[in-house]
Amino acid sequence: MNEAPIRKIIHVDMDAFFASVEQRDDPALRGLPVAVGGGTRGVVAAASYEARRFGVRSAMPSVTARRLCPDLIFVKPRFDAYRAVSEQIRAIFLDYTPHVEPLSLDEAYLDVTHDLKGIGLATPIAREIRARIRADTGLTASAGVSYNKFLAKLASDQNKPDGLCVITPDRALDFVAGLPVKRFHGVGPKTAERMARLGIHTGLDLRGVEMSVLERHFGSSARYYHDLARGICHRQVRADRERKSIGAEDTFATDLSDPRALGEELDRIGATVWRRIAVKDDVAGRTVTLKVKYQDFRIITRARSLDRPVRDEAEFVAVGRDLLASVLPVPKPVRLLGLTLSNLSRGAVVADPIAPELPLR
Repeated sequence: MNEAPIRKIIHVDMDAFFASVEQRDDPALRGLPVAVGGGTRGVVAAASYEARRFGVRSAMPSVTARRLCPDLIFVKPRFDAYRAVSEQIRAIFLDYTPHVEPLSLDEAYLDVTHDLKGIGLATPIAREIRARIRADTGLTASAGVSYNKFLAKLASDQNKPDGLCVITPDRALDFVAGLPVKRFHGVGPKTAERMARLGIHTGLDLRGVEMSVLERHFGSSARYYHDLARGICHRQVRADRERKSIGAEDTFATDLSDPRALGEELDRIGATVWRRIAVKDDVAGRTVTLKVKYQDFRIITRARSLDRPVRDEAEFVAVGRDLLASVLPVPKPVRLLGLTLSNLSRGAVVADPIAPELPLR
C-alpha cells in the first residue's frame, strides 16, 4: 500500500538550438544550411537541420563540414543570446516542477511525478511546455516522456525535430530491444565496439547476455548495462546537479611553436574561462589543467591543484603559464591550447556547453 508511484519523467531537448536561434534572429538564414562556430580550423558547435541533411554534425572539423556542404554558412556563436533563451525556457519548466536538472543550455530533465499545476499526467504537460516554448521563443523543442531518465532521453530523440514520444511501461522492453546499444546513455564508442565483438548490437542482444558474461567483460558497469536492456534506470532527477569543470580551448589558424605566441594565446583563453567563472558568484575551484594538442594530433595534459581555491584571473592564468612552461620548448608545433578549472566548490553550477574545440574568436 505504501509503494512509491511510477515516476513521470520528461526530457526536453531544443532542436538544433544554437543554429535555430541564429535563424530566428536573422531571417536571411532561414531555410539555409547554417553552422555555428567553425572558422578555418575550428569545429562545428551546432548545425541547422538543413546542414544536417548533408551530414554536417556538431564537433565536426569545419573543413570536413565545408567539404560535405560547400554552401554551408558559418556564423559566430553568441552565447549571451543562447543563455537568454535558455533562461526563458528554464522559467517555463519551473512553472510545472521544481525538479529540473539542466544538462546544458538546450536540454533538461523534469520530474513531474507531482506537478505544480495538478495536471497529473506527463504527456499533456510535455505538450503544454513545447507549445509555450514555441510561443515565447519562436523555437521548437522535442520531448520524451517515460518513467525513467534513460527512456525519456531516448524518447526525446525519436521524433526530432519538433516531436513528442511517449514510452509507457508496457512498451519499454520492445522499444529498447530494437535500438542499437550505441544509443544507450553510458555506452560510448569504445564500449559499443567491445559489445559488437561479443555479438551485442541491439538492446535485445544485450538482454540475452548472462550477467556473469557482462561482469567478466565490463566489470562494475555490468549491472548498469544489464538493467538498461530491461528498461531499468534508477538515476534521479537532480535539481542541484553540479558542473565538474569550467574551461575553454581554441584551435589556432596556424600551428604555433614560439613560446611568446603560445603564452599570449593562453592568456586570451584564460580570460575567456574566467569570464565564464565570473558569471556565477559561488564558483570556486582548486585545480588548473592545461591541454595541448600538437600538429600530429597527439594530446597531452598538465595539471596543478592548489590547497585552496584559485583567487582570481591573474592567479588562474599564472598557474596555466607555469604549466605551459613545463612543456616548453614544444617538440612539435601546437595546434590547440585549452585551460580548465576543476575541483569546483560546493554549489558551483555553470551551464555552458562549449563545444570541445569551439573557436573563441
